[in-house]
Amino acid sequence: MKRILIVTILLSITFSSCAEMQQVINQFPQIQGIGGVDVSGGLKEALNNGISKQVTKLTATDGFYKNEAVKILLPDELKKVDSGLRKIGLSSLADEGLKVLNRAAEDAVKEATPIFVNAVVNMSFSDATTILMGNESAATQYLENSTSTALYGKFNPVIQNSFRKVGADKVWSNIITKYNNIPLVKKVNPDLTDYVTNQAMQGVFKMIAVEEKNIRTNLSSRTSPLLQKVFAMQDHK
Repeated sequence: MKRILIVTILLSITFSSCAEMQQVINQFPQIQGIGGVDVSGGLKEALNNGISKQVTKLTATDGFYKNEAVKILLPDELKKVDSGLRKIGLSSLADEGLKVLNRAAEDAVKEATPIFVNAVVNMSFSDATTILMGNESAATQYLENSTSTALYGKFNPVIQNSFRKVGADKVWSNIITKYNNIPLVKKVNPDLTDYVTNQAMQGVFKMIAVEEKNIRTNLSSRTSPLLQKVFAMQDHK
């Protein structure tokens, strides 16, 4: 892109008339694209593709639990709970505790997908061209940075409901009670809803980034004329 801009400047010096200059510029569609292509719309389409093609994978059974990239593990505070339960012969309960955290996230993302779609539709890119020319997940990072606080407020109640729906609240109430009854252990009372909310959101953004990278690096992933035009500009940076 820098090389093209330098050529354009040199051409503007070489050609005396605006007509001559425009005739030559027309041979460089990527330069026209900066002003003539809906870059913001292309970025939004890429993010929406990430939601429709990648985030929906998280809503399936084991969508989180068997995806090592996004699987929700126990926070440090609960690792001692896991270890303590296994020492007293409750390994199956410890395993179930980890699984239901991921089940809650899978259910919640299914319910919350419209929240993420709405966030993309309504977001305003402050500098769409800069984001387009950024790294392989620049648009996803922009979405995460500009919407996380608002999304958390909407997503957290969905997680709470999913905890009840998949029975995670009962499982973890049982786990915490059994652990706190072990002699000499320091009692725990973790906020698992907050933890799973944050972990689930991180998983969503990771999966959106996967699709953004696909579109940036794989021509066959540009499945619409707009995506093809917008990301062709990136190819020539």
